[in-house]
Amino acid sequence: MLVHEAGDAFTIKQLRRRAYRLMALLGLRRVRLYDARSSCFTFLANNGVPDHILARWAGHTNIKTTKRWYVKPDAEDLRAAATTWDGLHGGAEDRQA
Repeated sequence: MLVHEAGDAFTIKQLRRRAYRLMALLGLRRVRLYDARSSCFTFLANNGVPDHILARWAGHTNIKTTKRWYVKPDAEDLRAAATTWDGLHGGAEDRQA
């Protein structure tokens, strides 16, 4: 939770406005905060952060909620899965021969 100097919580609209101003100031591409949140959790999950920690950080009581809405596979994840699949049915061996 982010708060004003007086200790009051920012509204979603205030947080979004401030985030977009900061992105512009830093010369960053403007992204929706939801997408940034999803990217953050996906990165953390792909780098070994345990599910229960991700859920806690996201403020969820159910790990499945975090995994369902915030952890998305990327192209590299799918490539690794395809390589594993090739090894299972012999595709990798065929290419080596």
